[in-house]
Amino acid sequence: MERTILHSDLNNFYASVECLYRPQLRDKPVAVAGDREARHGIVLAKNEAAKRCGVKTGIPLWMAKQKCRDIVFIPPHHEEYMKFSKAAREIYSEYTDQVESFGLDECWLDVSGSTSLFGSGRFIADAIRHRIKQELGLTVSIGVSYNKIFAKLGSDLKKPDAITVIQQDNFKEIVWPLSVGELLYVGTSTRTRLRRCGIETIGALAQTDPMFLESLLGKNGRTLWMFANGLDASPVSNIGAKSLIKSIGNSTTTSRDLRSDQDIRIVLHALCESVSSRMREYGFICKTVQVGIRDNTLHWIERQGALSIPNRTASCLFQKAYALVQSNQTGRPIRSLSVRACDLQLIGPEQMSFLEDISNIQKREQLEETVDILRHRFGPAALRCGIMLSDTALSNFDLRHDPISMGGALLPEK
Repeated sequence: MERTILHSDLNNFYASVECLYRPQLRDKPVAVAGDREARHGIVLAKNEAAKRCGVKTGIPLWMAKQKCRDIVFIPPHHEEYMKFSKAAREIYSEYTDQVESFGLDECWLDVSGSTSLFGSGRFIADAIRHRIKQELGLTVSIGVSYNKIFAKLGSDLKKPDAITVIQQDNFKEIVWPLSVGELLYVGTSTRTRLRRCGIETIGALAQTDPMFLESLLGKNGRTLWMFANGLDASPVSNIGAKSLIKSIGNSTTTSRDLRSDQDIRIVLHALCESVSSRMREYGFICKTVQVGIRDNTLHWIERQGALSIPNRTASCLFQKAYALVQSNQTGRPIRSLSVRACDLQLIGPEQMSFLEDISNIQKREQLEETVDILRHRFGPAALRCGIMLSDTALSNFDLRHDPISMGGALLPEK
């Protein structure tokens, strides 16, 4: 039986939420922007008016001002975005229990089992579109197809407030003429390599020998060939499925460049405590720690290493993260750092161990669980590592809103 998959994408999500609270700005160019004083001065999201002026996500605020002199910058309010994202998912859940998040503003829905109750995929998409507008005051673009890849592509084709249907009998006419960069998981590097081989469109990718693509891109080459030919059979996960989460991480651009080992340790301690706490919240341990380092020339590298014993304690994450940063120093001051827990495993009931290394980790885990409880009750500053008090300007950044990875980046918004 042919599946019916929807991909719902809330239009200009952050900026649209901000304009709900400031109706006087709805017809003006608006951008949700990072804190310029904290060196987070880039555009996180923009509305349609700003987009028409050429403002793009990720550009510096001074550049956005050059493109659009009258643009209004608004600081982000992540709690509000979470609230609206949850409300949208509650609407989706009335049509199916197979709802898979792809960031705060995007979800896949498998409504194959719901068409006999609610009508065709397009009819369900239209009902959701009207409900989002009436109940939340937002607009949404929805792609309807027989697989996740084309449903996602469909939601990107027409914006804002639109529905695009891509079926098995017409996907070649709609999809194949598009630039290869429009296909999900084709990033800048992959697009460049494909174009060097004369592969400019999705159709050209679909008609290329998959063995050649595999030699060019590894196993990802064959996967992209299957996507281009409409052969994606990946399922839509159920609501709340923890298997969605691929990694848990956090990052920060620091208020000043990190020049000493002490500076690096302060920031890494804060990041590792955040990642560790969130792993406990979701019930995971990790096998691998990944760090990202951006120096003051904006050169970026990522490195990862395996833990000797899979766990989630902040102390073990810090030891591995610090070792990775130390072994990959370029000698230039560091502008931003990230820490990510990868190769996650769900944890069940544990038996106390007599092995010293494991026993020490279990004792540390109990201590950190107690710290989590106290911070939840009395606030995040109730208990802090002594090293963080040595430079509060470095350790007092906001750790609440960096994303979990579910196969795609969550911030900044497109």
